[in-house]
Amino acid sequence: MENSLLIEKIIQLAIEEDVATGDITTDSIISEKSTAVAILTAKAPGVISGIDIIKDVFLHFDKEIEWTPYIKEGQRVTKGEIILRVKGSFRALLTGERTALNILQRMSGIATATALYVKELEGTGAKILDTRKTAPGMRVLDKMAVKAGGGENHRMGLYDMVLIKDNHIKVAGGIKNAVAQVKAKVAAGTLIETETTNLIEVSEAIEAGCDIIMLDNMENKTMAEAVNIIAGKARTEASGNMSLERLRGVALTGVDYISAGALTHSVTALDISMNITQE
Repeated sequence: MENSLLIEKIIQLAIEEDVATGDITTDSIISEKSTAVAILTAKAPGVISGIDIIKDVFLHFDKEIEWTPYIKEGQRVTKGEIILRVKGSFRALLTGERTALNILQRMSGIATATALYVKELEGTGAKILDTRKTAPGMRVLDKMAVKAGGGENHRMGLYDMVLIKDNHIKVAGGIKNAVAQVKAKVAAGTLIETETTNLIEVSEAIEAGCDIIMLDNMENKTMAEAVNIIAGKARTEASGNMSLERLRGVALTGVDYISAGALTHSVTALDISMNITQE
């Protein structure tokens, strides 16, 4: 699994904040030797993401769990469909329940929303991208969920790709200067993207040799003109208030990518239940 060390840290932190020194209620009532079966069921239609992650949550409490998933990562479910069955220590299932559901519901909510955006773009050639507008500490999971929903990941953070924004441009004295400064310092082959807000800036970005040109908060007509000007000299990304309703019109301008912060910053968790039965 990619980013396995970071994922492990996320799980450890989630367990630490919820369980800390122990589940005092469960440990007081449930016998240490009791076993149980938990069934996780979709209470609404959607796309499932995070199954492998929550397996690691339960394994933290019981290394001998019996894990039977009925749904694969990125698979659609209908209301009432069983997602997975897990058998193990009754204490482990109760103690890990909330952490597991929090992760599975959030990731599945992101995957479900992403799938709606992807469907809206069918036949246009444009691809949907996520952003860095993620829950602090949860970015790797948020971006995994976007992939599960059929979207594409933009940069993971500030370290793996250059993205020159308005404040960088102001300090550098223009797009050309900003790009030149970056090229003089970053490793060869590092992708360089710059933000533009009008056609003059688009021309500057082309001349500077950017790999990707962001068309930020442009009207669709201006965006279409920009795409024609760029014409294969760089890839294009539309950004700024990209709602589901606006998406197809933007895609029809011919842009390569559309980035949408709403995929991860405005998450509606998918309703999933976990019913536990003592054996």
